[in-house]
Amino acid sequence: MTAVLDRARSLPGWARSALIAAVLVAVLSVTVTLTGQIQLTSGGTASAAVRLGLPILLAGLGGLWAERAGIINIGLEGMMVLGTWGAAWAGYQWGPWAAMLGGLVFGALGGLLHAVATVTFNVNHIVSGVAITLLGTGLTKYLATLVFTPVSQNPRQSPRLEGFTEFSIPGVSEGLAALEAQQRVFVSDLAGLLSGLVTGLTPILVIGVGLVPVSYLVLWRTAFGLRLRSAGESPVAAESLGVNVVLHKYVAVTISGALAGLGGAALVLNPGQLGYLENQVGGRGYIGLAAMIFGNWRPAGLLVGSALFGYVDGLQLRAGGEAVHALLYGATLVAVVVAVLWAIRRMWTAAAVALVAGLLVYAVYWSVDTVPSEFASYAPQLVTLIVLAAASQRLRPPARLGEPYRRGEGR
Repeated sequence: MTAVLDRARSLPGWARSALIAAVLVAVLSVTVTLTGQIQLTSGGTASAAVRLGLPILLAGLGGLWAERAGIINIGLEGMMVLGTWGAAWAGYQWGPWAAMLGGLVFGALGGLLHAVATVTFNVNHIVSGVAITLLGTGLTKYLATLVFTPVSQNPRQSPRLEGFTEFSIPGVSEGLAALEAQQRVFVSDLAGLLSGLVTGLTPILVIGVGLVPVSYLVLWRTAFGLRLRSAGESPVAAESLGVNVVLHKYVAVTISGALAGLGGAALVLNPGQLGYLENQVGGRGYIGLAAMIFGNWRPAGLLVGSALFGYVDGLQLRAGGEAVHALLYGATLVAVVVAVLWAIRRMWTAAAVALVAGLLVYAVYWSVDTVPSEFASYAPQLVTLIVLAAASQRLRPPARLGEPYRRGEGR
């Protein structure tokens, strides 16, 4: 067993992420069988999870670009807020493609401001990020009042926008739906979850998911990406080799803001929303940052983390407290699996902690029949805290993340 675990750790990042996803699907399948909560793996839940996870994924990708260059970007929330207003304004004027562009541009402006503060003036990264979030929130409130009040009579929201036409993959979508309807253990559960990936798609969803492999290829398979990552690992050494560290930091943080702004556009163009609404970001920028950390600053892990948070959010919106209650049973199974794996690796303290945590979760599951809606609505934030606590032992951020840098200091 130890040899198997060693081989698993030697797998590339995408393979490990796929393995984790397979284990989670198996746990969900067992949970559905034992609790009868078929919403846990239904196609509708999966579709909602994809749509709700997309803004988190894009915010996390934005954080990945900035932090790989050594800049902490806690201002992702504010850049997403700017993106929501930019997308709503442009989308109201010229349609959904313009909404995407508007979100990108306004988010990029927030990223550029963060770059000026942190790279040029060496402002503390956390302070700058918080300031941009406050600025973005206040600025969008003012702009919404100025622009949307005459056309919607409500300064807190825009008129309903034109959205993208949804589409599904012919043949595949119908086949998965048929398999899901057969209610076979694991097979139907997997089919239900996969059907959410091929049904009710929109261009912004396809582009957003496609940005994951694009980010990996650019950052890890090009000379530009190597120089950008060297700015976060050892900027002095990079400069000594002729790399324009300041330029690469500026580019990285501006792209970071653009991706976060695109995440804001994804919220505005969500078929269930189709418009700007004050406070609609709702902390997703911070959850995106948590997904990036969970993914250990790698695109594949970030994708798994975003899917996890989007899934919990979609589940509580579609099925409410009863489904979240059943998810506690699944969390117990995950804790037991983790405890066994750590015990095999002779990490006795970690195994004991995981086992005790699993028993506590199971005690909660046994003692109540449903999770109150007030608590269920905060399930994504709670999962964020639990996942970060569990992943904290294996994290490896860029070596010079958050450290100030001045041009020429290595000479």
